[in-house]
Amino acid sequence: MLDPRIYRAAFLPILFALVLVGFSLRDQPRPLATTLAPQAFDGAQAFQQLNALAAASPDRQPGSSGDGRVAQTVAGVLAANHFRVGVRRFDGETALGTRALQTVIGERIGFSSRRILVVAHRDALGRGARAELSGTAALLELARVLGGRTLGRTLVLASTSGGSGGDAGALQLARQLGGPVDAVLVLGDVAGTETVRPVVVPWSGSQSIAPLELRRTVESAVRSEAGVRPGGDRMGVQFTRLALPLTLGEQGPFDARGIPAVLLSASGERPPAASQPVSEARIDAFGRAALRSISALDGGRDVPRAEPYILIQHKVLPAWPVRLLVATLILPVLLAAIDAFARVRRRRQPVVGWLGWVGACALPFVLATLVAIALPALGVLDATPPLPVPGGAIPRQGGVLVAILVVLLLGWFVVRRLLLRVAGIGGDPTGPGAAAAVVLVLCAVAIGIWIANPFAALLLVPALHLWLLAIAPEVRPRPLFTVPMFVVGLLPPLLVAFAYARQFGLDPLELAWTGTLLVAGGQVGIVAALVWSVVLGCSAAVLVIVVRGLRHGPPEERVAVTVRGPSSYAGPGSLGGTESALRR
Repeated sequence: MLDPRIYRAAFLPILFALVLVGFSLRDQPRPLATTLAPQAFDGAQAFQQLNALAAASPDRQPGSSGDGRVAQTVAGVLAANHFRVGVRRFDGETALGTRALQTVIGERIGFSSRRILVVAHRDALGRGARAELSGTAALLELARVLGGRTLGRTLVLASTSGGSGGDAGALQLARQLGGPVDAVLVLGDVAGTETVRPVVVPWSGSQSIAPLELRRTVESAVRSEAGVRPGGDRMGVQFTRLALPLTLGEQGPFDARGIPAVLLSASGERPPAASQPVSEARIDAFGRAALRSISALDGGRDVPRAEPYILIQHKVLPAWPVRLLVATLILPVLLAAIDAFARVRRRRQPVVGWLGWVGACALPFVLATLVAIALPALGVLDATPPLPVPGGAIPRQGGVLVAILVVLLLGWFVVRRLLLRVAGIGGDPTGPGAAAAVVLVLCAVAIGIWIANPFAALLLVPALHLWLLAIAPEVRPRPLFTVPMFVVGLLPPLLVAFAYARQFGLDPLELAWTGTLLVAGGQVGIVAALVWSVVLGCSAAVLVIVVRGLRHGPPEERVAVTVRGPSSYAGPGSLGGTESALRR
């Protein structure tokens, strides 16, 4: 099945791709600067406003009366500071289900029609939650300060609802911006006493992330005004956020559409606890950092659009060399799989039947995915926001997880076996036919994923190479090594899941519940969910081959001799075929 010469030769382009990766690294851009002092931000007044809002509306669930009272206060303060105020009303999906929400927008015209947008959500799932409300208090103080200034760009201040789970307000605002936006600054927890780094969050629900010019501008302001090290994500975390793009912050819907946006929050990406203490000194420092950032953006150069990249030390690696490198890493397995398919066909092995066997292995995972997608239509889930929610925002329903598990088990032990029996598909899966079918399907899926997201395709590269070597009959290693090779192939996706569990504060059950909500709510699209179901099916097929090989060992190949020379010919044909000839 496997020709080592083709497999080894296909590794040569990887060297060329690595050279391009090295030459594509570039320096990080400088942050935007301003000469305007941010001392006009009055932290004491902002803190007083925060306490007044929290006392008047301690319960501010999305769409509630308390949420509405804060919206009225915001609209009044914006109008009093010479902002043109408008209110958008809509139905949005939140952590509590569909709610009637409103977004309050204040606009102050500058010399340019290009706009700077400052966003803060006012709702909270827990009672009190003053730290979560602090972004709104800072927004009102910014309105007081900037309402009397002459601005180079048009300034838009927006108070949204739904940010406590699902980001419905930010999502609706990103869809209907009403004009060009240069940059978006989202204010989260700016008064909480606990610091969770990074405090400047650039991630989105797509591969596009906030440009470095915007990130470094806000980070520089945080260092100067708050004396806080903003922190950053390690390379592995960056890769995780690009391979499976998810975020809890309201900057996500903007960056996903290419609009530069960052979240400024002392609590990091996750919302603070309802009982999180607040500090007047903290809201003063972070408020001044926000004001400095806005002043720098107002008078600085244009910020580029959001796009994917990775930070390596003090260098920037764009996405295109990563795409090329991943393609060269897939190439050896792809060529080996095509050659193996042709070889197995020449040996008249039932490859098409084994392709059906791989499909049957994927069927249980496809059924479980379809059940998760159908949950909202069946009325099982009341709340399915289109964006991720913090852990615990939507109470976990153990019955739903058990039902999906039961569907998966029934699909594997009942439906799969029945389908194989009806289709007449059977035989020893440790042979070359099954191995060629599994690798061919896995390569096809990897190429499809690579087209959509090269970072996600990189997750499959170790599995492609290790599983090819583990199940190919000619090179199948000893049982002592096949199981570790299978497990190592699974490690990259498992590490991504572990990274998100740490980032979002999820235990294993909450992680499974979050994944179910992502599929049910549409954050993971139907096509993507089905494609990854096929990947899981291929993983199960490889496991079956490995386990069967541990029990019975590799099968002996008996190939009928179909080519013979004349009676006087003493070559491989007349001798019945040599081992080297039969391998071809």
